[in-house]
Amino acid sequence: MVALCGGTLNGLSFFPFLSDPARRSTFCLKLALVMTHLTFVGVLFGFDKELIHKTIQDLWYTTVYLLLLVATLAQYFITSGSSPGKDQPASSKNSSVVITIDRNQLEKSLLGSGTTSWAKLVMDMYSPGTSVRSVNCTYCNIMQPPRAKHCYDCDKCVLQFDHHCVWLGTCIGKGNHCRFWWYIFSETALSLWTGTLYIQYLKSHVSKPWWSYAIVILLLAVLSICLFFLLLLLLFHSYLILTNQTTYELLRRRRIPYLRNTPERVFPFSKGVCRNSYEFCCARSSMYRMEPLPTAQELEEKSRPYTCSDILSCRCCC
Repeated sequence: MVALCGGTLNGLSFFPFLSDPARRSTFCLKLALVMTHLTFVGVLFGFDKELIHKTIQDLWYTTVYLLLLVATLAQYFITSGSSPGKDQPASSKNSSVVITIDRNQLEKSLLGSGTTSWAKLVMDMYSPGTSVRSVNCTYCNIMQPPRAKHCYDCDKCVLQFDHHCVWLGTCIGKGNHCRFWWYIFSETALSLWTGTLYIQYLKSHVSKPWWSYAIVILLLAVLSICLFFLLLLLLFHSYLILTNQTTYELLRRRRIPYLRNTPERVFPFSKGVCRNSYEFCCARSSMYRMEPLPTAQELEEKSRPYTCSDILSCRCCC
């Protein structure tokens, strides 16, 4: 018994992350996800002899498929290790938090000042009359800018918080939402391609043992369920991107103070479909740029119904 405990302690010292239950759980999830991908692909190449012959004749077809598999797994680990854009104050003095976010953005927002009072920076983003208590995080002891939220799993305030992803073991926020979307996209494409190969195997006229049919049908059923949820997730986050929303804002709209009085079909932070898509995909320099609350005039403009002239002028895109 002592020897067993000693071996366990030595193993934990050799792998320090295994001593933390949360990190150990995340590691097991990642290992299970990798093994699941390898199982689906391994069964496919192990059973389908026609696919092996096709690989010999058309090497590019299988090469592209395997590259998509590697890219999907790489995107998974990159996203899981990325920062969601956490509110981590650089220093504090007399409860006045000082932080450097982005020099170019701060120079534009703060009249050339590289750093400023964090309290002043945050309060300037809210509408006049907003109380300090309503925007203060009692866990991190800092003032949250609009769209930020404290994540109880990560124990950090996250800029433009979307949700905490258990499968990735990290929060999804301003800093990694784009990577998260691309991971879902690649995972959906890989599942769709794998399902197509499974169906082709079942439709082939080569004689096969009954147990191979059973295994392939079972895996295809599991893959179909996963593909269904992946497609829903991809469409849902694409909608959030086009309207500049987050999952948290959509589901908790009536409980968030700065969204409580906003009309139901008005997206206060939306700048149009085209600009929303560009800033989400391309404007990486603005990763830590925080968005102020829209003014009453801007909300009134967004709530105005569309007319024929608005459609012709592409008002929804601008």
